[in-house]
Amino acid sequence: MTEIERIISEMEEAHAGHPWHGPSRASVLADVTLEEAARQPSPRGHGIWALVLHMRAWTEEVARRVREGNPGEPADGDFPPVPAPSLASWRDSLDALERAHRDVVDAVREAGVNRLDERIGTGPTCRVMLHGLAQHDAYHTGQIAILKRIYRDVEAS
Repeated sequence: MTEIERIISEMEEAHAGHPWHGPSRASVLADVTLEEAARQPSPRGHGIWALVLHMRAWTEEVARRVREGNPGEPADGDFPPVPAPSLASWRDSLDALERAHRDVVDAVREAGVNRLDERIGTGPTCRVMLHGLAQHDAYHTGQIAILKRIYRDVEAS
């Protein structure tokens, strides 16, 4: 297995596979209700929907960086605004995250192994950035899993 294949495998497992660290992002998000997605855990805390939009924004930014080689911020910001709650807009957000994931995997495949040790501007290498994206997504997936548990435990009591 090449390093590119290992990185893609790590990203795919975290996204919708069976990662060693717990459930995949797709499995955690699969049963999130609209009410849970839209719920704000605290005045300064990020809810599930905000975390989904944040992961999508940074996944898109990493794909762009892989292709263009220069750093930047996500086009619609670090934490894009959550739209007015509706089942259609929640599904659109999940679909956008899925498309962003597919796009970053395609960008990694296109870039190939020769790009892995190139720096993104004055920042980390492409290799470090890609592993970092997988870590970033695992971290936020864990937050979503905890929020779901809290919301459901409160409702059950």
